[in-house]
Amino acid sequence: MVEYSKDLDVIFQSLADPTRRDILRRLRPREHTVGELAQHYDLTFAAVSKHLQVLERARLVRKRRSGREQKVELSPAGLGRADTYLAQYRILWEEKIDRLEEFLKPNK
Repeated sequence: MVEYSKDLDVIFQSLADPTRRDILRRLRPREHTVGELAQHYDLTFAAVSKHLQVLERARLVRKRRSGREQKVELSPAGLGRADTYLAQYRILWEEKIDRLEEFLKPNK
């Protein structure tokens, strides 16, 4: 049976774009206004806003109004969902690496 989650599809599709991953990296230390984020890219303000909409739909960022500005901050809920999904594969690979390590040990 194929495991399917529309939420995960939206998260991974949004993370597939390098500009959106870079936006998340920039938001890690603190929130930014949309204008501050737009300064870092050779894109129109509208294009950056579109990227932010995709990230917001995936619940990776939150936007809020502060006067005339829109502030954007990370929303860890979406990344938490992706991490939970990937954890099962992380365990699988750690087990395989442990077995390989045991196999490669010199015989005593």
